[in-house]
Amino acid sequence: MISTDNLCMSCMHEIGDEKKCPYCGYYTDSAQISPYLPVRTVIANRYLVGKILEYNGEGATYIGWDISERKPVKIREFIPDSFSIRTSSDLNLRIMMGNESIFAELRQSFEELWTKLARLRGLSALISVTDIVEDYGTSYAIYDHVEGISLRDFLLRSKTGYLSWEKARQILMPILSTLGTLHSSGIIHRGISPSTLIIDKEGKVKIEGFSIGAARTARSDLNSQLFDGYAAIEQYGFEGQQGTWTDIYAFAAVLYRTLIGSDPVSAKERMSNDRLMVPGKFAEALPAYVINGLINALQILPEDRTRSVEQLRAELSASPSVTASANQYRSRSSPAPQKPAAPKNPTPKPAPKKNGLPVIITAAVISIIIGLAVFIVLALTVFKDTFNFGISNSSISGGTAIADASMVPVPDFTGKSFVDVNANPVFTKNFTFEEERVYDSDVADGYIVRQSIAPDTSVQAGTVIKLYVSKGKEIVELPDVVGWNISLAKAKLEELGFTIKQISAEDGGRSDGEVIHMAPLPGKNYETGTEIILSVYSAPTTIPPTEEETEEETEEETEEETELPVEESGYSE
Repeated sequence: MISTDNLCMSCMHEIGDEKKCPYCGYYTDSAQISPYLPVRTVIANRYLVGKILEYNGEGATYIGWDISERKPVKIREFIPDSFSIRTSSDLNLRIMMGNESIFAELRQSFEELWTKLARLRGLSALISVTDIVEDYGTSYAIYDHVEGISLRDFLLRSKTGYLSWEKARQILMPILSTLGTLHSSGIIHRGISPSTLIIDKEGKVKIEGFSIGAARTARSDLNSQLFDGYAAIEQYGFEGQQGTWTDIYAFAAVLYRTLIGSDPVSAKERMSNDRLMVPGKFAEALPAYVINGLINALQILPEDRTRSVEQLRAELSASPSVTASANQYRSRSSPAPQKPAAPKNPTPKPAPKKNGLPVIITAAVISIIIGLAVFIVLALTVFKDTFNFGISNSSISGGTAIADASMVPVPDFTGKSFVDVNANPVFTKNFTFEEERVYDSDVADGYIVRQSIAPDTSVQAGTVIKLYVSKGKEIVELPDVVGWNISLAKAKLEELGFTIKQISAEDGGRSDGEVIHMAPLPGKNYETGTEIILSVYSAPTTIPPTEEETEEETEEETEEETELPVEESGYSE
């Protein structure tokens, strides 16, 4: 029987008394990063916690060991880092005051997601969820450990960094069937990327990296985890509902990366400057229907995008039923002219009579019109001083000159979406726009903060206007101040734009005023203004005695000094 004492907590191989694992190089005395569970913690009296594998705003994934089944597993812990705390002396999760209801709501979403996944065991490209348990004040999902590498690492290790369509089709197309079943069960992954697709030893792909929707949506209650290049535009907080089409975009982006060898351009960048294209050498090698399928599935706006797995699968398999829809996509950008349908019983038109008189009259009218136009142009330009037309300068607008027809008033662009302004043909006809991105905590990302020319100013058509577009709140990496004195830690964090909340702790400190824990996690990027919770060690204080207590102690000491033994006093009875 395997002894858990001899297991490596990184790969779950037996290593005996070795201090360094010969299989993966893990040192047995390695400490887990805070605030995650220490290695060898036991959950629900059954699952042994190993090394942490990855974490995001929703929680953490550990490698683990099923003590009952004696096999390696993966353990997903719900531990939202933005409003939960765990100390080394108490593994029970503590929720920051005022966040109890949102924690309960998100925890329920976590349990519902993994319960649905557990019901779908047996799908070829899906991890097998075996248990959902509670412990340490939170919830855990247990699923089988798949030995393999991510698609990202697989592609990086290949000779070219990309695969042929035939090879990519064999690896990735089975994912679509599983994805369709997930969608039918109400599960949207929102995080499909080369990092969340695992290729096992048999060459089959498994979908991992599941999280609740709030963890994969910007401006939610959790610190979001978005895979740039693979996340759809609606996940960044732009208008548009998330749905099956959100995963369609991500899958198509994965296929693009697999076939082309580079990450797709971020959806946010494509909104203002769509530079996503298939390079010539790949376009020549790929079937036309595959390129059409990618184009349809990678449309930026959700309403223009492929809507279902079935439709995408048909397009990528060159199904005749989708040929029409592929042609329909081409017609979106440049519709082909169509001939009007001929009537069933056309009535022959009578041949026109040959008569030269109408031709002569028409020619004369045209000559008169041309002559009149030339006369007007000359009168208004070359001979403008000769012809007055009965209008004096003083009679027009109180003596001011007539406005130049090429002058246009500048609209107020502030508060508008830059994408909308830059796509408006009326605006782009009259003005040339330059974009400058700036941080602004009060204006949403992508919206115009100010403009270089004030509204209602009349300018020449074609004038360049600089639009300052918000990047949202400034994003700053949170430094690790654990072990610092609280005054230095506060000064550093406030300098970076964070707000500080200090709480006292009486365990684990080495000196008074030392920061022993912080939340959220350091080393990650957060918006300026984010509240940082610092747990600070406070040394126990000694309460000074009161004046009365001091007097009583003095009297007692005096009595002890004066009450000498009889023999020593020199007196006898």
